[in-house]
Amino acid sequence: MLHSKCGGRLKMQYYCPTDDEVVERRDTIKGFEYGRGQYVKFEDDELKSLEAERSNSIEIVEFVPLEQFDLVQVEKSYYVGPDKGGDKAYQLLAESMQAKSKVAVGRWAARGKEQLVLIRPYQNGLIFHQLYYAKEVRAFDQIDTGATFEFSDKERELAEKLIDQLSEREFDVEKYHDSYNDRVLAAVEQKVAGQEISVAPEAPKAQIIDLFEALKKSLAGGEGSSEEGGAVEAKPKPPKKTTEAETKKKPRAKKRSAG
Repeated sequence: MLHSKCGGRLKMQYYCPTDDEVVERRDTIKGFEYGRGQYVKFEDDELKSLEAERSNSIEIVEFVPLEQFDLVQVEKSYYVGPDKGGDKAYQLLAESMQAKSKVAVGRWAARGKEQLVLIRPYQNGLIFHQLYYAKEVRAFDQIDTGATFEFSDKERELAEKLIDQLSEREFDVEKYHDSYNDRVLAAVEQKVAGQEISVAPEAPKAQIIDLFEALKKSLAGGEGSSEEGGAVEAKPKPPKKTTEAETKKKPRAKKRSAG
C-alpha cells in the first residue's frame, strides 16, 4: 500500500478509539475476549509459560488407512528428509507405509503450539501435512446444496460423456499457471519501461442457465450457438452460497517447500 499523494510506502499503526490516540507497539498488551467487550489480559511471559515445549521431532501417534485422509483438513505441506544417520529408518518407514497403504498421524510442536500432522509416502520419501483441528473446520452439512433431483438415463449419459471427453490419464500441474500474475508482471515491466498500458474491454457473454443444455452443447463440440446464430458460452450458474472451510486465523509458518 502506497500513499497516492507522494508514492511512499505506508506503515501500520495501532489506534485506540477510547483515548483517540495512536498507540506504540511497546504500549500494547495481548488479551482474550471471554465475553462481548470483556477481556482478560496476558503478559508475554504468561503466554510463554503456556507454550508447548519446542521440539524438532515429530511424534507418531497412530497409523490410519490412506483413504481416511481428507484433504479439507490440510493447512500446509512440508517435505521431510532424514537427519544425519537416519537414512535407513527413513526409507524403511516410507516403503512400509507405501506397502500397507497407511499414513501416520502425529504431533509436532511449532511456534509454541502443538500441531496435528499427517505423514505419508511421497515419491521416494515422505511429506507431512499440517492439519486443522476438527473444531477449525466447518461441517459440510452447513452448506445449502440446493434441491434434490431425479435424473434421467439420458442426462446421466450426457454428463458421463462430458467427463470422458475431458478426462486425462494423469494430472500435469505444469500446464496450469496463474494468468493474473502473468498479466500483472507484464504490466509492471511496461510501467518500468515507461510504456502506456491499454486494456481491451471484454465483450458481454450470454450465460446458459440449464446445465443439461450446456452439456449437450459441449458434447456437440465447441460453445454451441444461439437462435440468432451467435456464440453462447456453456457456463452454469454459480452456487447460491459458499463458505470457508477454515474458521480460525492460522499461525504463520515458513514453508520449507511444497507449496
